[in-house]
Amino acid sequence: MIGLGDIAEKAYLPVLAAQPGLDLHLCTRNSKILDRLGDTYRIADRSTSVDDVIKSGVEAAFVHAATGAHRELVEPLLDAGVHVYVDKPIADNLADCEALVRLAKAEKRSLMVGFNRRYAPGYTGLLALPRHLVLMAKNREKNPDVPRRAIFDDFIHVVDTLRFLAPGEVTGSRIRTRVRDGLIEHIVLELSGDGFTAIGLMNRVSGATEETCEVMGDGVKRRVVNLGDVIDYVGGETLTRRPDWVPVARQRGIERICLEFLAAVRDGRTISADDALISHAICEDIVANAT
Repeated sequence: MIGLGDIAEKAYLPVLAAQPGLDLHLCTRNSKILDRLGDTYRIADRSTSVDDVIKSGVEAAFVHAATGAHRELVEPLLDAGVHVYVDKPIADNLADCEALVRLAKAEKRSLMVGFNRRYAPGYTGLLALPRHLVLMAKNREKNPDVPRRAIFDDFIHVVDTLRFLAPGEVTGSRIRTRVRDGLIEHIVLELSGDGFTAIGLMNRVSGATEETCEVMGDGVKRRVVNLGDVIDYVGGETLTRRPDWVPVARQRGIERICLEFLAAVRDGRTISADDALISHAICEDIVANAT
């Protein structure tokens, strides 16, 4: 695991440390964090550079460093024949994303992108329902940001989830953005195809930080709130809450996506980033609209 920031520590490390048969290796330039987490999880293998990780002979790597460092970390790993799981996005621009996807193909190695919502139970449950209309909102409270960072680091989850839930081929798209003083305040994305429309939005000057996703069609409506609460509206309103003892990593799909990557490595299967690249290309289009 390379990069031991907040998400890596809270979500990914507890999942990986609990897996049998893993020889886990930690890597970060921050020696204090490295020793604290290594001691906490009793992990002896520790490094402060990706070169040392490669020399140790790892088979696979989870990269959770800051987005700006992704290419400089992922590229040498793939060159060395290491399978890579990289937290979204692959990189903060389409050209670097394409270069890394090409390299993974050339090296015949997995490059899996951390789109955990594709594995979140609340969202995977929507696949069984009519989805003539898909609506997703991911809002931030008083947090306008530069367009590229807001779109590639945050709104990309909305883009990819809409594509995941779209019931058919996406043949049309429309983008609207509001930018003030160089900072993006809101984004609206519409993807459409034969018989369906998927709309995603983000308001970064909202009154709340929240995420909702709902699907409708053929007299059916279901809404998922913050990846946990599920509300069905057929014949009334029924709320199903996440059971108290379900870990957050399982609720948010992180456990399942980690297990899928590890299973692929063990089974000799290669996970392609081709589909994930489409979501990054849409993000690049949104950046162009906002600048």
